[in-house]
Amino acid sequence: MSYNTFTVPARAKQKQKKPLKPARPSTRRVEPEKDIFSWKAPGRPFKRRDRDFWITLLAIVAVVSLVLYIIEGIIPVILAISLLFLFYILSTVKPEKIEYRITNRGVKIADKRTDWALMTRFWFSRRFESELLVFEMVTIPGRLELVINPKDKDGLRKALADYLIEEEAPATSLDKAADWFSKKLPGN
Repeated sequence: MSYNTFTVPARAKQKQKKPLKPARPSTRRVEPEKDIFSWKAPGRPFKRRDRDFWITLLAIVAVVSLVLYIIEGIIPVILAISLLFLFYILSTVKPEKIEYRITNRGVKIADKRTDWALMTRFWFSRRFESELLVFEMVTIPGRLELVINPKDKDGLRKALADYLIEEEAPATSLDKAADWFSKKLPGN
C-alpha cells in the first residue's frame, strides 16, 4: 500500500464546520452632528503694510538673495522672490469672511470639519489687531488658528470646555525668532 502525500485523511473530510452566529447589533448610539457655537469672521489675520515696510523687506530679500546666489545658485533666489511675492499678495488682498462652527464632533471651517481627536488644547491669542482662537493639533502643521470676534470669547470658552482644556502652549524657538524678527521690521 502506498501513501499519497496529497490525499486528505478521511477524518478531516468528516469534520464539519459550525455555522457562524450572526453578529449582535451594536448598542452604541451615534449622535447626529449639531452646532454648539457659530460665528463669521475673516479667513486670516490681516494688516495693510506701508511703503517703508516694503522697501525694508525688499532690501533684506535682495541682500539674502545675493548671498544665496553666490553660495548655491539661482534656485534659492527664485524661492526667496516667490516667498516675497506670496507675502505681498497676502498683505494686500483682504481676506473674505467665512463661517466657523463648533459642533459636538469638532470644528467646522467653511463646511470642512476637524475632529476633536486631532486637537489637544486651545488658547486665545492676538495678531495684527485680530483676536485668534488657537488649537494645538497632533497633525502637521501643529496649530489651527481661527479669527474670532472679541465679543464671542466667553461663549467660545464655554463651548470648548467640554471637549478640550484651555492651556497655552509654550513658545518654540521658531516662534521666538519670528517675533524678534517681526519687531525689527518697520510698521510693527
